Order: sequence, then C-alpha cells, then structure tokens
Amino acid sequence: MKSNRQIEHFVAPVDETPLLPTDTLRVEAAPLSLWADAWRKLRRRPLFIISSVMILLIITVALFPGLFTQTPPNQNCLLANSEAGPTAGHPLGFTFQGCDVYSRIIHGTQASLSTGVLSVLCVLVIGVTFGALAGYYGGWIDAVLARLGDIFFALPILLGALVITQLPFFRENKSVWTVVLVISMLAWPQMARITRGAVIEVRHADFVTAARALGVSKFGALARHVLPNAIAPVIVLATLELGVFIVLEATLSFLGVGMPESIMSWGHDISAAQTSIRTNPMILIYPAIALSVTVLSFIMLGDAVRDALDPKSRQR
Repeated sequence: MKSNRQIEHFVAPVDETPLLPTDTLRVEAAPLSLWADAWRKLRRRPLFIISSVMILLIITVALFPGLFTQTPPNQNCLLANSEAGPTAGHPLGFTFQGCDVYSRIIHGTQASLSTGVLSVLCVLVIGVTFGALAGYYGGWIDAVLARLGDIFFALPILLGALVITQLPFFRENKSVWTVVLVISMLAWPQMARITRGAVIEVRHADFVTAARALGVSKFGALARHVLPNAIAPVIVLATLELGVFIVLEATLSFLGVGMPESIMSWGHDISAAQTSIRTNPMILIYPAIALSVTVLSFIMLGDAVRDALDPKSRQR
C-alpha cells in the first residue's frame, strides 16, 4: 500500500553555511600544449633568462665580430709585443707571437659556435631518423639499427675522433666541415636511443591509433603525430650536447687534429699558450674562460628546458 505522506527535507540557508577554503574549487585554464606550458615556466626561471641573454650575446659576437673589435686577429702581430700586458686598444694583452688576445678570442667565437651548431644539426638528422624508424617500426629494423648504434656507442668519442682524424682524407682536408663530420659520425647513437625510447612511449597513444584508423599511413602517423609528441627529450639532449661538441672541437684543435691553423679557434689559442703558462698564464686563461662561459650557457639552457619539459613537473 503506497503512502501519500510527504517527507520534508531541511535545507540550511546559504548564509549560515559559508564555504571553507578546503571546499572551494580551484579552476585554472589548462595549457594549450606541452610547449605553451613549458614556455610559461621558462619565462619565470632566472636560469633560462640569464642563459638566453648570454647565448644571444655569444651569437652576436660570432656573427658580427667587427662590432666588438677592429683589430685583425692575425695581422699586425709583432714579436716586439710578445706577451706584453694590456694597452690602449688591446685590453687583454698579446700572445707569445705578439697577436692581440682579445681580437683572437672574439674571432674564435665563430668557429667554435658554428662547429657546435652544425654538429648538433647533423646529429639530430641522423639520430632522430634512425631512432624514430627503430622505435616505430620495431622488428628487424630496430634490431639492425640498435646493433649499429651499439658499435658506435662502444667507441669513446674523443678516442674515435683522434683515430678518424688521422686518416689521410681528414688529415689533408682540415676544416670546420671535417670536424663536424667526425663528431656526427660518433655522436649520433645517444640521440638515436633517446628518440627511440620517446617514440616507443608515444606510438601506442590513442591519437596515433585514431589516425591509423582514419587511413593515415604508418610513415604519415610517424611524421605527423608521433615525432611532434616525442621531440621534447630530443630538444633537451640537443641543447646539452651543443656545449659538449664545442668542448670536443676545442680539444681536437688543442691536440692539433681539429681546425687548421688558418681558422681562429679557442682550442688553438689554449694550445699555443702552453709555452707562456709560467711567464704569463693569462694568455691561456682568457680563451679558457671564453670556452667555459659558452659551454656553461648552453648547459644552463639545457637544464632549464629539461625542467620545463619534464612531465612530472606539469600540473595535473
């Protein structure tokens, strides 16, 4: 038998039950993408701002050395000025050969920076291509590329570069491009491994499956959907490796197997300053400081980008 009795419900007045802070809902606009969220974080990080300013200054010096010095680096080298101290127009003094230290450092920026940038671009092309193909297609392609990478991975970069640069072709054709070629031949496996891992993590995502269901080819899904969403760790590694490659170029030039003597290089200046390390150590310290500041700038930038692109630091 149904009862027609109505049940009364008591509702407390709103003004008597105010919401506490723990009951409020925090609504924030979600970032448009990984890159938008990363850029928002980077703009607030002093490390990113400082490193970016330093890198912009270094790039400006490399592209427009005439804005910073009017003294030719290899001209007007007088033995009478050998290891002389700073004078008007020559703030860092002179080398053992009587050349202006400041001018050589300014003009040496171009070779060191261009070698690092070109090496990173070549390593990106080789490593990303091999890593993406191995991670997405798998099977025998993955096995072959993985074993090929292991072969190069087992060879230390510096030792391998010393061996390769002693081959007749590289010894007789010293230039920026030969140094870039040697570095690219030896440094791509790490980039390929990072790319492969990122592609494997993304290739089974729902948006990739949906694209394949809509008729997109495997290569089309790889190029249009997988790689753009797996490129973040690759960019971080490329930023960090740029500083490593600059150091590697300076090391090869220091050992006499890198740049030719006709090209200004911080490695050449550090090597030539060994004879003056007891009488005038500042001739060696100045190019070493320039090298250290440049490498530190790119490492700081890489650390800032890595923290901004870290999925664990993104808001849930």
